[in-house]
Amino acid sequence: MSMLILGIESSCDETGVAVYDTGKGLLSHTVHSQIALHDEYGGVVPELASRDHVRRILPIIRDTMQRAGVTLEELDAIAYTEGPGLAGALMVGASVAASLAMGLDIPAIGIHHLEGHLLSPLLSADAPDFPFVALLVSGGHTQLMHVSGVGAYEMLGETLDDAAGEAFDKTAKLLGLPYPGGPALASLAEQGVAGRLRFPRPMLSQLEKRGDLDFSFSGLKTAVALASAQRQRDGLLDEQARRDIAAEFQQAVVDVLLAKSRAALKRTGLKTLVVAGGVGANRALRSALDHAAQKEGFRVCFPEMGLCTDNGAMIAFAGALRLLQGNKMEQGPRRFSVRPRWDLSALEA
Repeated sequence: MSMLILGIESSCDETGVAVYDTGKGLLSHTVHSQIALHDEYGGVVPELASRDHVRRILPIIRDTMQRAGVTLEELDAIAYTEGPGLAGALMVGASVAASLAMGLDIPAIGIHHLEGHLLSPLLSADAPDFPFVALLVSGGHTQLMHVSGVGAYEMLGETLDDAAGEAFDKTAKLLGLPYPGGPALASLAEQGVAGRLRFPRPMLSQLEKRGDLDFSFSGLKTAVALASAQRQRDGLLDEQARRDIAAEFQQAVVDVLLAKSRAALKRTGLKTLVVAGGVGANRALRSALDHAAQKEGFRVCFPEMGLCTDNGAMIAFAGALRLLQGNKMEQGPRRFSVRPRWDLSALEA
């Protein structure tokens, strides 16, 4: 007997809602981005993000359910992002989920935002099987994990400072690119030539010497700042120079992510790499991983492009998987909580 799950994501600057059927799959999903709202500030303003979630969430729920062809009374559970994220933004989704669940007398299930990303490639038609190595790469996180099943995550390596997506955004700001910086920098990089100047590949020497799978991108960002400042002083920071800086920066990040991912596969003896998170939409990274997979005989799986950024589909899907395995995270419909800081390693199967 299939179950119908409503998923709500409101951890930062996207309001995501989805309806997932365990028998039929994803029925509908909607994502409203707040990019235009935060653009003039050059980054996310938490209070504005929370208020926009309040304005948007109920109309989006109504519209998404209408397109799915289902009613509230047909729902078996509601999954919402419990954390990590912005406290006020999380509270909007959690309170709406708990209120609906109370009125419908169904469970409200708090989901870890990163677990949603981690499991999102399983929504594809050609979904990978457990176990696999996961590269979770986003604005706030860069992690390699050995994934044995839902809730069974062993950390292999993580960022010690800036995450890859954060480094993209900060580097974009250094180059005077608009918000959101990551996609803008990737677009500029496509017009440049990597290798015309050379940036460091952080922590690759540690990988070669000790097999270290941790990441660090703050030094790379500093290298960009120094190179840009030097060219500015010399009068050489023209548009082509900015393109080449962007291209070399992006290539440095891709080289590090690729090398560490290959090492993680070798260490675990696994043949499947799952890539999740917003940076998983980066075309240069996808191309490099696809090429390595074909050459070296491993499989690489990505979420669909529309599911790389924050979305309700991944939350609904993670909630469904938790329910199907006798979810230990389930909360009664009259209780809810948010966890702005929540370590993924604290999850249980």
